[in-house]
Amino acid sequence: MKSEKSENSPLVSVIMPVYNYEKYLADAIASVTGQTYKNLEIIIVDDGSTDRSWNIIEDYAKSDKRIKPIRNKKNLRLTMTLNIAIRSSRGKYLARMDGDDIRFSDSIQKGVNFLETHPEVVMVGGAAEICDEDMKRLNDRFYPTSDAEIRKIIFRYSPFCHASIVMRAGVLDGDIYGVDWAEDYDLYFRLGQVGKLANLNQVVYKVRTHRRSISQAKQRLQEKMTLYLRLKAVMEYGFKMSGSDKLYFLAQAGSMYIMPTRFRFWLFNRIRSGNR
Repeated sequence: MKSEKSENSPLVSVIMPVYNYEKYLADAIASVTGQTYKNLEIIIVDDGSTDRSWNIIEDYAKSDKRIKPIRNKKNLRLTMTLNIAIRSSRGKYLARMDGDDIRFSDSIQKGVNFLETHPEVVMVGGAAEICDEDMKRLNDRFYPTSDAEIRKIIFRYSPFCHASIVMRAGVLDGDIYGVDWAEDYDLYFRLGQVGKLANLNQVVYKVRTHRRSISQAKQRLQEKMTLYLRLKAVMEYGFKMSGSDKLYFLAQAGSMYIMPTRFRFWLFNRIRSGNR
């Protein structure tokens, strides 16, 4: 669908954190600048990279004035870097993007269209194509589409491809991201307090998997934080676990110390790839 930059097309702030992604960064940026939705500001924050990432960002910024480059003097990690980007944003909507992935060219257009026609929804994501390091497709991963379905499984696994999301700006007070290692999961619970959540039943994003992926390198730390956030959602955010959710929680907590991390990562992807 064609989208023209006009008063009728709200500004979307694309938030892209980058740390040592020189190998993949050009493709990631190009997938955002090539969106069919044109009214964008693209805020790219380099988190103290030691490779050529910052040079690549500067080169793209010279040729596309929508790009706002920011450079952290030192590595501040993902959560703080995301908040720095958001503090610099001006858009009605925020769209996430990772520096090693690719967005389908109409993905932001689809997200904006959905939010414009569903005022009760505060965030919408989409299905993802899971790829290897060379962006060869491995499988597709679909997520529950309705708010009720999302809440039903939110204590089992993450109900979004986080980097695919488009969300309304200004719906949360203070910094949007609050914790390290599971900043996305925490956001879903907090947004679920103020509005409805949704996913498109369409593939809108390509996820690159490689050895530097946080989900592999820091999986056990992520899992511990995830378990903590599930308890916090019950005690502070008003979410309720079903009986089966509680059993799943206990089983996951126990298996962390039984199964090797690499095997757990493989098993998780096998199970998730089979869910639609």
